[in-house]
Amino acid sequence: MRALFSKSASDEQLSPMPSQLKVLSRYVKLNALLAIVGAVIGLWALQLVFSYLSELDSLDDSYTMGQAIKYIFYRSPYFLEQFIPTGALLGAVIGLGLLANKSELVVMRAAGVSVYRIVGWVLQPALIFVLLALAVNQFVLPTSNQLAKEINDADSRSLVTSVRGYWTVQPRFDSTAEGGTTPDGSDILYIDYADVQGNIGEVKRWHLDNNGNLQTAVHAEDGQYVGREPLESNDSEPSEQYRYEWQLNNMTKLTINQGFDSSQAVSPSDTLSLPFAPESVYLLTRKAEDLSLTQLYEHRQFMRQQGTRSLSHELAFWQKLLSPLSILSLVIVACSFVFGSLRTHSLGLRIVVALLFGLLFSYVQDLVGFVSLATGFSPMLMVLLPIVASAILGGYLLKRKM
Repeated sequence: MRALFSKSASDEQLSPMPSQLKVLSRYVKLNALLAIVGAVIGLWALQLVFSYLSELDSLDDSYTMGQAIKYIFYRSPYFLEQFIPTGALLGAVIGLGLLANKSELVVMRAAGVSVYRIVGWVLQPALIFVLLALAVNQFVLPTSNQLAKEINDADSRSLVTSVRGYWTVQPRFDSTAEGGTTPDGSDILYIDYADVQGNIGEVKRWHLDNNGNLQTAVHAEDGQYVGREPLESNDSEPSEQYRYEWQLNNMTKLTINQGFDSSQAVSPSDTLSLPFAPESVYLLTRKAEDLSLTQLYEHRQFMRQQGTRSLSHELAFWQKLLSPLSILSLVIVACSFVFGSLRTHSLGLRIVVALLFGLLFSYVQDLVGFVSLATGFSPMLMVLLPIVASAILGGYLLKRKM
């Protein structure tokens, strides 16, 4: 490295030529890339090992080793996406730290290469992991998380279940002889699962009268989308709103009569009407973490059309959209550890500090997310808060060195 800048003794100051800058740029980028790749893969592999060990305690006749390995395999993209920011932070510290230990950064600085130029070189390999995180969020996680949940659903190990799917309360109206309508209580509807093709899973529906008393309870194993019909309009123009129909299969209906008597009937099929399309039902039955970035945006637009909002989905949307800024801000912090106040300390201490800062950043992100859900404060601003704070901290430490 020092030979790259060797000149005659008459030169007062070393100044690298453009060709030398290209060589330096490739050298720093390669070191940073290899270090970040190693750190991300190392953290990812460590999480896979811990997940494997945790699943060993749950093995039984219904949950075999093969299912446990499949479950860990399907969850591995989620683990990878979670560790990319911390891996980028740790890898940048290791890559630059190795160059600093061999005094190569000192030679570059003495040759007139600015700190900001070196930081820019390190940020470029980090962009690869920015694209990787976005690709995993967009194309892999929606499918892999669903496959992992199917394994959990088929497993009866746990007595604790989580609330999921789509719940809604629909008012009901009865037609009168005069052609009007009168209130007829309401329906509490639950749909366990839906896909974009219009297939739905378990459906439960409870009908309450105007006094809130349970009248009927319906259970169906699954259903298929059969089409849509325009809603009746008062004028001659065709209505732009539709009623979407599903055919329910293997339905059981329980009727509650007066005097606490009840009767049960089994029907091969029935119909379910909803005011929105199968694509919207799919979005409503999925958890926020299981949706891609574009699906979260569609969910956000749909909720706006309905005049409501889901803070958990908005928070997930901004977390995934702004995740590239998280990675880049942590890389800036990593550079400040090497060029800032920790430059005189050992590489081991820098790695420990980087790990602690990465964990702190992750915990702060979770904390501001909970605060947003609890207070209703803007999810976008709460997600941006730790990102901007870390970037400002890294920039301040770098500027102090300058």
